[in-house]
Amino acid sequence: MPDPRCFRPSFRLVPLVLAAAALTACEVGPNYHQPSVPTTPAYKEIAGWTAAQPSDAADRADWWTVFNDPILNDLEQKVAISNQNLAAAEAAYQQARALVSEQRAALWPSVSATGAATVSKSSGSGSVVGGTVISGGSRGAVQDYNVQLGGTWEPDIWGKVRREIEGAKASAQASAADLANVRLSAQMTLAADYITLRQLDEQRRFDDDTVKAYEQSLTITRNKYNAGNAALSDVDAAETQLHNARAAAIALGQQRDQAEHAIAILTGQPPAAVSIAPGPWSLQPVAIPPGVPSTLLQRRPDVAEAERQAASASSGIGVATAGYYPNVTLTGTGGSEAQSIGALFSPQTFFWNAGVSAAETIFNGGLTHAQVQAARAAYDQSVANYRQAVLTAFGQVEDNLSAQRVLAQEQPELQAAVNSADQDLRIVQNQYKAGTVDYTSVVVAETEDYSAHNAELALEANRLTTTVDLIVALGGGWNADELKGK
Repeated sequence: MPDPRCFRPSFRLVPLVLAAAALTACEVGPNYHQPSVPTTPAYKEIAGWTAAQPSDAADRADWWTVFNDPILNDLEQKVAISNQNLAAAEAAYQQARALVSEQRAALWPSVSATGAATVSKSSGSGSVVGGTVISGGSRGAVQDYNVQLGGTWEPDIWGKVRREIEGAKASAQASAADLANVRLSAQMTLAADYITLRQLDEQRRFDDDTVKAYEQSLTITRNKYNAGNAALSDVDAAETQLHNARAAAIALGQQRDQAEHAIAILTGQPPAAVSIAPGPWSLQPVAIPPGVPSTLLQRRPDVAEAERQAASASSGIGVATAGYYPNVTLTGTGGSEAQSIGALFSPQTFFWNAGVSAAETIFNGGLTHAQVQAARAAYDQSVANYRQAVLTAFGQVEDNLSAQRVLAQEQPELQAAVNSADQDLRIVQNQYKAGTVDYTSVVVAETEDYSAHNAELALEANRLTTTVDLIVALGGGWNADELKGK
């Protein structure tokens, strides 16, 4: 239904409407208010969880500096400069900004200028040139010059253009939030790939040590076999174990290359141009203060994007509602026409005309009503998407808080398992040397020790990745205030 604050004027009242519109321009459709969202005063998983040493860097855009790794810092800086997905998102944002300017242009009149010069010669019964009748016989060449300015303007009486501008601006802000989200996602992916790279470096060091240990075991087994104190099957088992360990160490190379290639692509470089030397396993998880749930409405770019899309959809209702009201158009033309350039701008050659027209749809089979209903449904959909984005954000934070808590509790147990496995391996190896156990016991102990060390390393990497995920789930230092003025 039309906005009750506005009215449907008859054509006889057009001058009055225009005068009133200059003073109190009306905007049909609802004024946007940020939709309410479900929230809680605190995170469920925060109970019993305390950040002993929260890092202030987690609240800044360069959140990755909490890991104090110069190589990671350098790589993350390159993402913002050279990542092609980010470049595409930046171009999409610039396009959205241009659309705002395009909508604003509709508030102003369209003015055009034309000019013409003609020369003609006639013979015979006569002709008309430039409005001058030439009759009878052959005449000389006749010149005609014409210059004029014309203008057309559709006053935004019902606020349709202003609603379109509101919608375009909200869409541009949503595009800016999407750009921030793409940047954050690329930064997160790079950090995860870098953690994987360093995990593989540490795994390769451990595998190399394992190969050396298995080589020593094979030497001992061969010596025992040569001395008649071991079976040939023990030698075969030791050789099999050694070859499997060497194959596993070699296979890590492919995984590391893939992680390095992924990092190169994220930084906008061909894989052949990037080589990252093996480095130490020095990354450590950091305690991140999660704040309160309501801050996610400001700190998550994907949530802000969904909210801005709702604002844009709300403006669409006003644009559709304007279809109930008449379109008013002002036109005007002025110029000069003469048969010589010298007389072109004399007072006698000037002409002008002005007019006003109005058009209103009387019947269109319910099209306008359907368009308004569709716009309202689109708004309802965007509100639901916004609320779902908020719920998803809450869930991601809760998931990562839970993961951090559980993994922190799990680590001492895995460390104890590693210590026990190391001790058991030493005992079994000494027993085998003394001939009190067979080589199968050694293989079992070595396998359990290898698995325990791998599990501990995987948990440490998981804690680091969870730290990254939590930082990103909290917005990575971004704030919706950055959208102001976009």
